[in-house]
Amino acid sequence: MKTTTIFSFLLLLMVSSVTFAQDELQITAKDSIVQSSWIFGVGLNAVDDSGNVFDGIFNVGEEWNIVPFPSRLSIGRYFKSGLGLEAIGTYNQYKEGNIIDGEINLEDISYFGVDGRVTYDINKIIGETGWFDPYVGVGAGYTDANNKGRGTYNAVVGFRTWFSDRWGLDFNSTGKWAMSQSEGATNHIQHAAGVVYQFGIEKGLSQRGEEKLELLAAIEKEKQRQTDSINEVNRLKDEALLAERLKKQQEADALAAAEKAKVDAINKRKTEIKSRIENLGNVYFGLNSSVVNYSSKKVLDSLVQVLEEIPTLTLKITSHTDSRGTSKYNDWLSQRRVDKTKDYLLSKGVPAEKLTTEAYGETMLLNECDDNTYCPEDKHAVNRRSEFVIIEF
Repeated sequence: MKTTTIFSFLLLLMVSSVTFAQDELQITAKDSIVQSSWIFGVGLNAVDDSGNVFDGIFNVGEEWNIVPFPSRLSIGRYFKSGLGLEAIGTYNQYKEGNIIDGEINLEDISYFGVDGRVTYDINKIIGETGWFDPYVGVGAGYTDANNKGRGTYNAVVGFRTWFSDRWGLDFNSTGKWAMSQSEGATNHIQHAAGVVYQFGIEKGLSQRGEEKLELLAAIEKEKQRQTDSINEVNRLKDEALLAERLKKQQEADALAAAEKAKVDAINKRKTEIKSRIENLGNVYFGLNSSVVNYSSKKVLDSLVQVLEEIPTLTLKITSHTDSRGTSKYNDWLSQRRVDKTKDYLLSKGVPAEKLTTEAYGETMLLNECDDNTYCPEDKHAVNRRSEFVIIEF
């Protein structure tokens, strides 16, 4: 009994270990790092040009000069090797009453600086920390301070701390040594703090991530070896299913083609019949008349012939008037015209079920000749008509 209990415990421990190992082998965001990017920064800078930098390094009130608005812009390109190239522009103002070069400053004096530098990511030596990036660097620039322009040799130490792949904070201090101290140009130190934004990012795996990736590749290779045999067995089955689908698709395509041909034939026939009827022309009436005259009878006789040749054809007869007269009168007149047109066709032996009628009065004029427009008689005559619309064929 005791042996069984121990064996069960060991088995449970092995299963738990395998599960934990599989979870550990997941490639996550923690296994990736930013390897190269552009970084844009904006922030504040403080200049200590007291001439007593290291003795009063934290004497902010009397020796640091700061303006209360963003006064530093930077743009840099950072490479996989850990090296970075950065350009920086700063503005500041020596405050009246602060210590400048060991003396009390008597007025506000503008400060301008343009610098370029090369930095190195210390994480390349100590190992990636993900959120904390210390760096050192050297460079050169030009500074106009205390109304004295001078080229400078620069050395910087600082760090960036990241909240995400794109946003972070940058803190650094730069010592600036004048290339020439003629005309009283001195050395000074410049501190900076600001927000940085990272773009043009190229990411890669950390060392830990690379190790995980190699192990996952080995596991995947073994899984592939096991599934290859299953895939081979299923291949023939898939080919048979594909052939069946292809056959069904071909049958469906054939049915669709036949249906399309049928529809095309019907539409072609309808177009031909419509064209034939339209070519006969309309039935026209005299002013205030519903009499089917000689020329209109010739049109209707030709229409009878079409109806006899196409036994399935049914039509709707529509009759109209011109705009002269009242609407009520024109409604009555168009009804008489449609009735007279239908009666003539019935008298020629056309079955009544092949004909329907509708009277529109003056509501469907074919031209501009309405109640507000003067038109000659020949234009009004165009609107006094009966027309024929195909219902079925």
